[in-house]
Amino acid sequence: MAGTGFETRLFINGEYVDAKTQSRLTCYNPIDNSVVTSDVHVALKDDVNDAVVAARRAFPGWAAASAVTKSKAMLRVADLIEEHAEAFARLESICSGKPFVSTTGYEAAMAANTFRYYAGFTDKLEGESFPPDNGFMRVVQREPIGVCAAINAFNGPLIMLANKSAPCLAAGNTIIIKASEKTPLSTLFFGKLANEAGFPAGTVNLICGGAETGALLASHMDIDKISFTGSGTTGKKIAQAAAASNLKRVTLELGGKSPSIIFPDAHMDVAVNWCVQGITANTGQACIASSRVYVHRDIKQQFIDRIRTVFEGLHMAMGKDVFDQGTQIGPLVDKAHFDRVSSFVAHGKQEATLVTGGQALYDQGCWFTPTLFIDPYPDAKIYKEEIFGPVVVVSEFEDERDVIQRANNTTFGLSGAVFSQDINRALRVASQIRSGTVCVNCCTMIDYTVPFGGMKQSGWGRELGKDGILAYTEPKTMFIK
Repeated sequence: MAGTGFETRLFINGEYVDAKTQSRLTCYNPIDNSVVTSDVHVALKDDVNDAVVAARRAFPGWAAASAVTKSKAMLRVADLIEEHAEAFARLESICSGKPFVSTTGYEAAMAANTFRYYAGFTDKLEGESFPPDNGFMRVVQREPIGVCAAINAFNGPLIMLANKSAPCLAAGNTIIIKASEKTPLSTLFFGKLANEAGFPAGTVNLICGGAETGALLASHMDIDKISFTGSGTTGKKIAQAAAASNLKRVTLELGGKSPSIIFPDAHMDVAVNWCVQGITANTGQACIASSRVYVHRDIKQQFIDRIRTVFEGLHMAMGKDVFDQGTQIGPLVDKAHFDRVSSFVAHGKQEATLVTGGQALYDQGCWFTPTLFIDPYPDAKIYKEEIFGPVVVVSEFEDERDVIQRANNTTFGLSGAVFSQDINRALRVASQIRSGTVCVNCCTMIDYTVPFGGMKQSGWGRELGKDGILAYTEPKTMFIK
């Protein structure tokens, strides 16, 4: 940490420690592709084992701790997240290019409130009892799973840390969190807060690394559950490794290609504003991004004209200084991802009509203009695959039944939206969209009080809400004579 102003070492058993090898990660600032640090310690086999040993040693004490003890630490860490919101925001901004205001104004509050929400569950994991039958009473109680691991994506380090660790800890488990190799610094900073909040040593462990580190967690014989957020390809590898090792429990939050359906009676301003937000928030780097839009033929041109005007006006909100209060949209996370999005756009120019965007905004850095395609071929790459950037594809429809079929004709099923002032129609269509979340007259919504996750190849299981904490428990049935 000396000379950097931020921590780059691993956080294991309540203290920051050097990795046991000389392997290091380099973090780049996508604002201008400059190096932030070349000294992020990488956890390999011995480091992962140390983290697992620490978590296993801490598990019995934390599992047996009173609800008051658990909730006290969780409420304290929530307060500390808010107190250090600017520090988290700065670390995320220099690694991911995320606008400073988005973390200080929304993400820190969301993370803090997630911890507060689950702090309230520490004494509410109720069991069940059944009347005696044939001389036996039956009792079911919820118990913690054990040592859990979390592998987070680059696009929301602080929020994902809270989404996974808060329910895990509230249920009485211990955790090892692997930060994304692209954006590790805010996760590592959390170790300082965990200690100050009073979590016992080994309860929370924070490590960094790439695919090798993730594979070590997924295949470890003494990890009882793993939760992963990322691509479907990697998610399948996680599931395979978990099954081949010790059949550890698995939660997967994977990709999406979320549809928004706009009927002719929709409020145009509402639909436009939400669809713009749904594809430009976090520069489109969101699994729930509203990347497929179906607009009724009668209002298609009006909608396209409005979206184009808004997109082109957003260039002013993409200031080079992400710490400026006026900067609302940042760059893509790094050069490799910039090249990936650019490749999709190049394909798109052969598969659809480009209306606006599709290019770099500045000579330096990873800034990419909001991009609008219309009328894609049915098998177009930009129409079928997750881009993870500010690229939206608009198609027209006439028939309700047809648009539902087209919206569902995907391997994904994470999120969706319906825009109509006819609430009966909106709910009828929403009930037929095969997605874990469907919004009406809004889109890309997520909240810690309700379950979040996907159908089909968008994931296994759910995070958040009551389902989120139940996923970190095992039901035990007891028969009493």
